[in-house]
Amino acid sequence: MTVGPGVRVGTARADAESDASVIARSRDEPEAFAALFDRHADAVHRYAARRLGGEAADDLVAETFTTAFQQRHRYDPARGAGADARPWLFGIATNLVGRHRRAEARRFKAMARVPAPADHDEPLADRAADRVVARAVRRELAAALAALPARHRDVLLLVAWAELGYEEAAQALGIPVGTVRSRLHRARAKLREALGGSNPTALREVSDHA
Repeated sequence: MTVGPGVRVGTARADAESDASVIARSRDEPEAFAALFDRHADAVHRYAARRLGGEAADDLVAETFTTAFQQRHRYDPARGAGADARPWLFGIATNLVGRHRRAEARRFKAMARVPAPADHDEPLADRAADRVVARAVRRELAAALAALPARHRDVLLLVAWAELGYEEAAQALGIPVGTVRSRLHRARAKLREALGGSNPTALREVSDHA
């Protein structure tokens, strides 16, 4: 399997090298780029799967790393975190998610329609599993996410699901840190309102199940 011309997936990770060093070396040694895939593909896949579902995430991850490979000569380690390529990769992934806005909205709306399972007449273990799923899906939260403007949702999910800091999210989206803070504040306020005042950090609990 490859993620770009001459890039093999599964090559040994160069633990001693920073991401920036791996990218720089890959300009002359394309096969070195596989180390970046090994480090970050799982995290990018989790982020994409939460937004678009598992099947679409497979394609999006492949496209993210193919795009990154093609653009590696333009990577600037002096920007933002520099040595850490996560903001760059999540920025590419988020831009690709933008091509699937309708699919993402349909996914969240479908999650919002999933009824909470009844506890009665079920074995205790099954009830416990159902409660975990019901808690993770959080119908109201999924509906609130679907209703957010895309630019607010991108910032919110980069922070909540990709676990980027404010400056990293700003780097990923190519916007000022102040804009990240403003959009995040508005998104959290809308979620808090939709959840009846509940803490919107529960966003982390939304599962991949629709």
